[in-house]
Amino acid sequence: MWLPLLGLILGISLGLMTEFQIPPAYESYLSIAVLAALDTLFGGIRAQLQQVYDDKVFVSGFFFNIALAAALAFLGVHLGVDLYLAAIFAFGVRLFQNIAVIRRILLTKWSDSRQSVK
Repeated sequence: MWLPLLGLILGISLGLMTEFQIPPAYESYLSIAVLAALDTLFGGIRAQLQQVYDDKVFVSGFFFNIALAAALAFLGVHLGVDLYLAAIFAFGVRLFQNIAVIRRILLTKWSDSRQSVK
């Protein structure tokens, strides 16, 4: 479970410490890539809590989701259709589902630990 959290902390730290600016033409690509990365991150945390985590699945899913989201955005720009909205919707729904499952697992573990103490 430490690998996804370490990556998140490292990425946020690097982003805050650098003065790198994204050109406006690429902002939609980056926003979708970040959403895809967050979806993968929370999916990895969920998998770890459910004890089915696999490094290969996490890393391949991370890069595949980012590439797929960027490809959808790129294709949409060239077709004149807002395909990036489909990626935003799909990854957004999965992100909230993963967060909901993580919350339920943590609440169950917390409740079980409180009952075992009593």
